[in-house]
Amino acid sequence: MTDCLFCKIVNGTIPSKKIYEDEYVYAFHDIDPKAPVHILIIPKKHISGVPDLRNDDDVVIGRIMRVAHHLAQENGIATSGYRVVVNSGKDAGQAVFHIHYHLLGGRHLAWPPG
Repeated sequence: MTDCLFCKIVNGTIPSKKIYEDEYVYAFHDIDPKAPVHILIIPKKHISGVPDLRNDDDVVIGRIMRVAHHLAQENGIATSGYRVVVNSGKDAGQAVFHIHYHLLGGRHLAWPPG
């Protein structure tokens, strides 16, 4: 997608603080962190949001969750706890319409979220 912010990050047109990349997934530090550890994990393939997931996306979504745990371990939050969040739609707070998962940790995370 030519006008997608996250697609531009994946292809290198827009810089990011990349911390992980494989054939399916790209992860980088959020520019407006809400916790000491706040990493965005996205599929390299453009998928606008949860309603746009197809059966053949199961592999990449599963990979994202495994990468989230791997990054939690690397960032020292796997033992104390972390949260993986995906917002679906404008009312849920999705601002970039390329599905993305927030890995948050490094402090107490209240429940319910705001």
